[in-house]
Amino acid sequence: MNGSAALVWFRRDLRLDDQAALAAALGGHERVWCAFVFDREILDALHGRSVRRVAFLLECLRQLDAALRQAGGGLIWREGRPEDEIPRLAAELNVAAVYANRDYEPTARRRDAAVARRLAADGRAMRGSKDQVIFERDEVLSGAGRPYAVFTPYRRAWLARLTPQDLAPHPVQPWLARLAPPPLPAPLPDLARLGFTAEPAPLPPAGMAGGEALFQEFAARIDDYAERRDIPALAATSGLSAHLRFGTVSIRRLAAFAHGRATLMASRGAEVWLSELIWREFYQMLLWHHPYLVDGCFKPAFDALAWADDPAPFLAWCEGRTGYPLVDAAMAQLNRTGFMHNRLRMVAASFLTKDLGQDWRRGAGYFAEQLIDHDLAANNGGWQWAASTGCDAQPWFRIFNPVAQSERFDPGGVFIRSQLPVLAAVPDRFIHAPWQMSHQQQTACGVLIGRDYPAPLVDHALARQRTLERFRQISPRLR
Repeated sequence: MNGSAALVWFRRDLRLDDQAALAAALGGHERVWCAFVFDREILDALHGRSVRRVAFLLECLRQLDAALRQAGGGLIWREGRPEDEIPRLAAELNVAAVYANRDYEPTARRRDAAVARRLAADGRAMRGSKDQVIFERDEVLSGAGRPYAVFTPYRRAWLARLTPQDLAPHPVQPWLARLAPPPLPAPLPDLARLGFTAEPAPLPPAGMAGGEALFQEFAARIDDYAERRDIPALAATSGLSAHLRFGTVSIRRLAAFAHGRATLMASRGAEVWLSELIWREFYQMLLWHHPYLVDGCFKPAFDALAWADDPAPFLAWCEGRTGYPLVDAAMAQLNRTGFMHNRLRMVAASFLTKDLGQDWRRGAGYFAEQLIDHDLAANNGGWQWAASTGCDAQPWFRIFNPVAQSERFDPGGVFIRSQLPVLAAVPDRFIHAPWQMSHQQQTACGVLIGRDYPAPLVDHALARQRTLERFRQISPRLR
């Protein structure tokens, strides 16, 4: 064991238990400090938006700080550019090394490389660990040594490579006595201190406690996940997406549970949920190997698509004024809570790109602003899938019918009515397409189309033909 001190830089791993970087630092040094940097560039970019995500982050940090303090340590926080703050703090504490769990986003990779250079110039080491995924970077490649471009063979290879060791936790409890308290303890900042004045709506359960409660509740009903996951009116999903984003739960623990239940109990629900976790890593892998995906199509030929320029339909979509109830209910849920059901993310994205003909990047950007659980790789992958521009995306000639999706996944209109009270009295047979009501029927239920609820922005059948033509124009380049 190195007798010197170390610093653990927390980022997307805000938990005390089964934390790879923390375990590595505690196992190798006699004194270990813990720190978090509020990246001013990120906060400034979020200013006026994403207040729920910042509030969720703060609650995660409060719980982490409390747990560290109870163990004899505490969280040192700084505000600024990590490239400046981490090397400066490392020098102040005179640590030999800074430990951090690897991040796979292009901007984060550049940031970490800059920090490592600064530390090396000062005679200190930067040590990275794998923590937010089971398999990273080049660990799952095709037989030809290339990154996969289709999910199903990636999933097969992922499962074939999996061993118990990959799911083994990184314990920290044996060495918690090595945690060092902050030299100058300071309470964590609040929203106002960080420049956010708006108070968010009630947040979902946050922090380690919130993640644990959600996991325990979901574990009791995971067997029904496959049959119920696409129904937005049901509490059928895990609710853990934000906790995976901020690392308040261990991916190893979740994957071990799902894999164990799928194999030992033949649980179809656990098998499907494990596939969802693998999809998450598929998108992480793609972004690692193809960083241009941040703002470019997986197949560059799709960058030539002629998207619509009119900003008015995009604004109507953002505000839930498309006239298609399931789409508007999805956007209402997003704008009110910072969350959207995964099936609805596909429906809303398909509508924006295929019915309104808007560039997927605009929709991905709006989701990035609003979602508490925003993850660049997953958001980018999902949007490019829906827009048919991505890796293993739905074929460009497959276009969701928003009314058919509504009838299939919200047959009684329960979710629609929960988000759009204006449609509460609309009869079931019209709830998916209220414009089909006669004037007399509209009057009877108190919803006049065009006054109380918008008329459809577009005719789906005509919009579908326009989209097909848009893709046909570039289809020769795709061969």
